Amino acid sequence: MLDGGVLSLSKIGRIPVRLHRPLAGMPKTVTISKEAAGWYVSFSCAEVPAEPLPLTRRETGIDVGLKVFLVTADGEYIENPRHYRKAERGLKKAQKCVSRRKKGSKRWRKAVNRCARKYQKVRRQRTDFHHKTALHLVREYDVIYLEDLQVRNLSRRPASLPDGNGGYLPNGASAKAGLNKSIQDAGWFAFRRILACKAAWAGKRVDAVPPAYTTQDCSGCGERVQKSLSVRTHICTNCGLILDRDENAARNILWAGQALRGLAGCLRE
Repeated sequence: MLDGGVLSLSKIGRIPVRLHRPLAGMPKTVTISKEAAGWYVSFSCAEVPAEPLPLTRRETGIDVGLKVFLVTADGEYIENPRHYRKAERGLKKAQKCVSRRKKGSKRWRKAVNRCARKYQKVRRQRTDFHHKTALHLVREYDVIYLEDLQVRNLSRRPASLPDGNGGYLPNGASAKAGLNKSIQDAGWFAFRRILACKAAWAGKRVDAVPPAYTTQDCSGCGERVQKSLSVRTHICTNCGLILDRDENAARNILWAGQALRGLAGCLRE
């Protein structure tokens, strides 16, 4: 039960809380968690009214990556902030401080908390970026198509990384062996979940399409143009289209999504 700024829980008692926004709907469950910066309480509410956004009658495909965070089929690029990479030096220093303290001591606990706070800041920065980027896309488009990537497999080991031809690199391949940390830093799966949630809340739609050959196929004529991971520009030998590799993939994702829905607009111009 929440009475003003005081939360009353059975077997715990009355707990003063600071609400960062008024509750909407009927509270059903309460979750109390401890993080590096202190204790937090989360409310799960039912009967919360949706807040649909105005329809724009626009659709797009997005291709996520590491050089840039994502590219839309319209050619809009959103840069990758690389929060973890930027904070990596400070994190390493904080971890070294923890390892030099006597485990269980007061100074060790302070160092652990200081290190945890740094990780918490990086996590919050990434989540904030995901929310703002997702809101921007939901405001601009009614339907958003993206690749159905298995991110866990992408960052597990070099053997399971995609080769850009609809398959995966052979065992022992090292083309992207050093990018696992960057893939985790980008947080593609978390972004997809946030985007789908915001789209549903706003009355919009997010659809996933198979990722096979989205990079290799030409978005202008459909010709399959083989290219390695190091080639960043798509050059079609059939129709002469020259386009950034990621933008070409975003257009293919848009065509594939529209084709799955049976829309007439799936035909290439």
